[in-house]
Amino acid sequence: MEVLGKAIALKFSRQRGDRLSCIISLKATSVANVKLRMGLIRLRVRELAAEKGWTLKDVSDRAGIPYSTVKNYAQAPSLTTVDYTALQKLARVFDVMMDDLVEVLEE
Repeated sequence: MEVLGKAIALKFSRQRGDRLSCIISLKATSVANVKLRMGLIRLRVRELAAEKGWTLKDVSDRAGIPYSTVKNYAQAPSLTTVDYTALQKLARVFDVMMDDLVEVLEE
């Protein structure tokens, strides 16, 4: 079974005076389980960059996102996961709402 992601559970408790300890447990999630919960999206990076007359390198520099990430988002026909912070930065640099940046392919 291929592992794609992990579910994280945190348990906080007070021990030894005022110290707060945290127990982290990880539970592997199979690809099949993840695909059932995720849809497919496409980011409109290439189209929005073209409207501005920017290259993907320009987008990378303006957004402060690694070029490899911008290139991956622009070239991927579909994605199941996206870095939310990168999505916010891209929407800000293109001056669009995040909904205008994301095209839902499959829910």
